[in-house]
Amino acid sequence: MQVVDLRSDTITKPTPKMREVMAKAEVGDDVYGEDPTVNRLEELAAEIVGKEAALFVPSGTMGNQIALMTHTKPGDEIILGQESHIFYYEVGGLARISNVQARTLDDSSGIFSPEAVKATIRDENIHYPETGLICLENTHNRGGGVAIVKERIDQVCSVAQEYSVPVHLDGARIFNAALELEIDVKKLVEEVDSVMFCLSKALAAPVGSILAGSKDFIDQARKNRKMLGGGMRQAGVIAAAGIVALEEMVHRLEEDHKLAEQLAQGIAESKLDGIGVEAVNTNFVILKVDNEVYETEELLAKFNDHGVKMTYFGPGLIRAVTNKDVTSNEVDYVVDVLNKL
Repeated sequence: MQVVDLRSDTITKPTPKMREVMAKAEVGDDVYGEDPTVNRLEELAAEIVGKEAALFVPSGTMGNQIALMTHTKPGDEIILGQESHIFYYEVGGLARISNVQARTLDDSSGIFSPEAVKATIRDENIHYPETGLICLENTHNRGGGVAIVKERIDQVCSVAQEYSVPVHLDGARIFNAALELEIDVKKLVEEVDSVMFCLSKALAAPVGSILAGSKDFIDQARKNRKMLGGGMRQAGVIAAAGIVALEEMVHRLEEDHKLAEQLAQGIAESKLDGIGVEAVNTNFVILKVDNEVYETEELLAKFNDHGVKMTYFGPGLIRAVTNKDVTSNEVDYVVDVLNKL
């Protein structure tokens, strides 16, 4: 049976070039700063996003949590979206690890307004916690992969700068956003104080993410990474794949976006009873299910029985994420399966 996996772009397999460089990577002890391949990856990553320094971390979640720890002190309050990955999908790490409390705003469109931020930043008052950080996300996962425009990011950053509050960007899929917006990624993130992005999603590295910011910020972040157990030793073996990801995989993301459009168009043209396209953004396609016709999770199980894997995205919603390991013919197969069901 043919299998087409659209659950996420995290399922991508490393390329033959990645496997080759991993086998041949020059390594050292990264905790001592002696792994030349990790050092080269961090320098390359910092240059690409226009920050002074960068840190290689095992995962995007760890990168975000290190950023929170480094920017804040225990008891601070952070402002972030109620649908954001940091708030929704990171196991309460902001409270358990950084000892901060969350002040959530409506980010159903992908980002909250600068006016909402300004109204939420705490005044100086003996009763209040201090606002220690503002967190943004681009692309926005639960927003359906929507890319957030630079102007809105800069507006929020301007308010933050007015109150001397740093801004961290969860940019797990920031290169997808830059492609969609037709802007250099360095320009897109220039106003944020720190940015995390994943090497292991659409860029297809087997493991790893990058946290970037000022040199002082990264120096402290490196110590916090060690505290969390993220200080890896001969990590050049995996960092080598990250270098290939940045040098060779960013430019092919357009193929994923085109496949998402192909899938959305195929479903729309099929005029299926009870299934339609809710949204298509970057490499995300969100399907809308009429609950009077289908039960969403039962429908997903039927898809799976026919080799099509997608993700439950809430009542009446299904998420499909295109990636480098999906072909145009496989997208056609998914549309055929939907028609048959």
